[in-house]
Amino acid sequence: MTPRWRLLLLALALLVLAPAVLRVALTLPAFGAPTAALGQTVNALAPELRHVANMVAAVNFDLRGIDTLGEECMLLCAVTGATVLLRGARGEHDTARAGRLPGRPVTPRADATVLVCRIFATLTLMVGLSVALHGMTTPGGGFQGGVIAASGLLLLYLGEGYAGWRALVPPPVLVALEGGGALLFVLCAGLPLLAGHPALQNRLPLGEFRDLYSGGLMVLVNAAVALSVAGSFGLLLVEFLEETREAGDDPISDEEDR
Repeated sequence: MTPRWRLLLLALALLVLAPAVLRVALTLPAFGAPTAALGQTVNALAPELRHVANMVAAVNFDLRGIDTLGEECMLLCAVTGATVLLRGARGEHDTARAGRLPGRPVTPRADATVLVCRIFATLTLMVGLSVALHGMTTPGGGFQGGVIAASGLLLLYLGEGYAGWRALVPPPVLVALEGGGALLFVLCAGLPLLAGHPALQNRLPLGEFRDLYSGGLMVLVNAAVALSVAGSFGLLLVEFLEETREAGDDPISDEEDR
């Protein structure tokens, strides 16, 4: 497609969308107008109706849970698109050697680096799990916990090297986490519809207020988001690191495992 056609399509899109954007902009509250009515309503109703202490989780996973489902599907599509674009002629095998400039020296990984990365990778994974599990009671939740857990995977790579990291975190496991979490979210929304209820309608015990597993169906939705987010960011990390490897069948040596 030539640049002229692209500009023409852009102009047509702006022409179609401009009236809708203008209408939405004109109906927005005035600058400085109080907008706390929704927050006050959620604070008043959600603890009694859903037995949760984290109002952000109540909004994301129940009151506007369909929006969150759409956002989760957008993340899934974005990671899938990035994977398709990055996948190509490069070192995708777990033993592919690292690409580097000729003559550049290889610095051995210090034992202290390995030890520190192992300790903090474990702590990071535990913090991510804790944030995800306490999503109904404290600030945080599945998305935040999934991102933190995925950050721990990077520390594993820094400490164990490429081949060791790929052995500890095989990409098929990350694919299963990403797809399984998204599928669980879809089932949480779709199964109530099949039974004649609204999407994400809670049919599970709500538990006690401030209990770790309070919130009924929101607990499953929170877990689904945590799994999908951790798998998505882990897959992106795999794709980015594979871009640093050279295509070929020569196995990697211990000195080149960087």
